[in-house]
Parts: sequence; C-alpha cells; structure tokens
Amino acid sequence: MDLGLKDKSVIVTGGSRGIGRATALMLADEGASVAVIARGEADLREVVASIEARGGKACAITADLALEADVARAFGIAEKTVGPCDVLVNNAGGSLGSGTFDTVDAAKWAAVMDLNLTSAVNMSRLAVASMKARGGGSIVHVGSICGREYCTSAPYLAAKAALGALTKEMAIDLAKYAIRVACVAPGSIMFPGGSWDRRKQEKPDMIERMLEDELPWGRFGTPEEVAQVAVFLASPRASWVTGSTVVVDGAQGRAF
Repeated sequence: MDLGLKDKSVIVTGGSRGIGRATALMLADEGASVAVIARGEADLREVVASIEARGGKACAITADLALEADVARAFGIAEKTVGPCDVLVNNAGGSLGSGTFDTVDAAKWAAVMDLNLTSAVNMSRLAVASMKARGGGSIVHVGSICGREYCTSAPYLAAKAALGALTKEMAIDLAKYAIRVACVAPGSIMFPGGSWDRRKQEKPDMIERMLEDELPWGRFGTPEEVAQVAVFLASPRASWVTGSTVVVDGAQGRAF
C-alpha cells in the first residue's frame, strides 16, 4: 500500500535508536525526507547512513530537546535541510530511572517531564506554526501504556498520561487547520541498548518472570511493530484518525 508520504518532509525526535530509529527508516522507505534528531551523534550518523544506503534522504541533528533553545535550533536546521515540516513524530522520552511518587525529588520530576512532555509541546508549537502556513500536516506523539494505567515510575506515568490528553486537545483545536494529531502507546519494547535490554542483562530472572506473567504472547514487542503503526498514523491513509491513542502492546496492558 502506498501511504502517500513520498516527498513529504518529516522530523523524528529521539530517532537514533529503538522506536524512533525504526520509524525514521520506515518513513524514508515510503519516500519521505527525514530529519532525525537525538542527543547521540554516533547513533544519529548510523541512522542517516542506513537511510541513504537504502536510497533515502535524511539529515542528522544533534540536540537536547529538554532545552527550549535546542528545540528551536534543531527545528530550524530540519526545515532548512529537508523542507517545511509536513509530519512531526515526537518520540523523544524516557523514564531516566525514576521511581515512585515518594522517592523522586523535584529535579528528577522536572527532568522527566521536560524530556517526555515539554519537548513535545515545544517541538509541536513550531511544527504547528509551519503547518498552518501551508494548509495542514500531521503530528504523532509516542506515548506509553504507562500513560493509561499504573506503572511504578510516577513522573514517567504522569508525563505520558499528559501526552495522551494533549493529543486529544490538539486534535480538536487544530482540526480547523487540517492538522491531525494522534498518539501511539507502546508496551514493553526490546531492542539492543534499550532499557529492557539492560534489565535483561542485569536481572534475567525478573525478565523471565515478566515473560511468563505479564506478556500474553510470551515476548517483548519490537521497534518495527510500533513504527508501522506510527508511520500509518502519520500518513494521509489515516485521514480520519485524529485525537486517538492507539495501543501497540501485544495485550500487555490491562486497561480497556
């Protein structure tokens, strides 16, 4: 199926590995020009090299999206390099090892909220201004099932829940500008160097129990399984999907 993304200009944040990397590669395979933003320069170069080796067009932008000035700088470079933003995928995030409500200090709360929520808000504000000027576009936030039900990382849960709520507000408010906004909520995703991969090395017994007790399919999800949904949501083929959070978790979550 042709998703209608050929020659579109796309920005993917947190695109150096995992879900972001897989999403950037798939968007490029659909013919989009992709600006990939993340903090790790070496990983970014690898992603862009992979895209170019497959015949795609991409650029790497190193930035810390928890910093508003870096957001503005990165967005400006992206539009100058791959063109005015047609699609934004807000994938930057992470729990930063945070814990329960009563064990996380104010600095960690602020850091987790800035990385997962504020970075998406600031990047989306710039993208929306650009999309309004050209008659529309699409934004995909990457949330988590931890934004829909209980998880032990309180700041991460709060930030991802807020991202889901923001998706609904933005979709309604921006419909008049032909801008769609959707959210994909992954479950536990395994990839080299990711948080679950590290836990597997450190606590293999815990991972075995999780596979047996919490994951109905007996395995973790892959970045590609989430990316396929994110790319569809970003595409014109999802023209009537806006304001929705789509769960991609292999039935791991227990929320309706």
